Amino acid sequence: MAKKTKDARVQVILECTEHKKSGMPGTSRYITTKNRKNTSQRMELKKYNPILKKHTVHKEIK
Repeated sequence: MAKKTKDARVQVILECTEHKKSGMPGTSRYITTKNRKNTSQRMELKKYNPILKKHTVHKEIK
């Protein structure tokens, strides 16, 4: 039998913190999923920012 899901996995948007502070136009955002049961706090990952051309910290928004 197939498992019934109760929306444990949700889509989240990660936005660059350094780019936001710099005041430059544009944004660096990534869309990913997380398990709400295991990760109740907001996610924080190091991702590549193509505008700044380096890896920066991206935090979950919303």
